[in-house]
Amino acid sequence: MKNQMTPSTSNNKPVHTIRHGVVSASIWRQESDKGSVFNVTFQRSYKDGDDWKNSTSFGRNNLLVVSLIAARAFEWIGNQPRQPKRQLTSSAAD
Repeated sequence: MKNQMTPSTSNNKPVHTIRHGVVSASIWRQESDKGSVFNVTFQRSYKDGDDWKNSTSFGRNNLLVVSLIAARAFEWIGNQPRQPKRQLTSSAAD
């Protein structure tokens, strides 16, 4: 299949996390036949009694922070080396 994605690790952890206060972005890497593809998820932490929980809903006061860490995630992804998953071997290049 074209552009088929596979998780890069079996433990399924983000490759990078950016946090500002209670808002964070998790950057995920997936491998495809064209190389690495990155996706970003955003979450907000909040305390419910003694327990910390996460939400993907943001209020007005969090939106500027979401945009800030989205820009940082964009920059981090842009700084990652681009390497195709399959590289030519010396015998294929002859």
